[in-house]
Amino acid sequence: MLYDSTGQAIYLFDIETDSTPRCYDDCADAWPPVLTTGDPVAGPGVDSTLLATTQRADGTTQVTYNGHPLYFYVNEGKREVLCHNIFLNGGNWYVIAPDGEPAPPG
Repeated sequence: MLYDSTGQAIYLFDIETDSTPRCYDDCADAWPPVLTTGDPVAGPGVDSTLLATTQRADGTTQVTYNGHPLYFYVNEGKREVLCHNIFLNGGNWYVIAPDGEPAPPG
């Protein structure tokens, strides 16, 4: 699964079927978007060809991976995964695998 450079788990939201973010307001309070001010940088095990960005409604730039807008879960510590395969905010949340797909529900 993917983590940011600090060890924070990265999630996708299954109702987002393209790169357009749909998680705002209360949803984004619980699931902060992975934002960037420049080009995202691939770390070890990350396919740089799958990294991109999308604009959010507030003008910030959100990182995408394989077309999925990326998020953190606000109540997790580093290297902690509490909300994989969890239904919240109208859809399922999954940690994202290096191939750009949701990790198995397991």
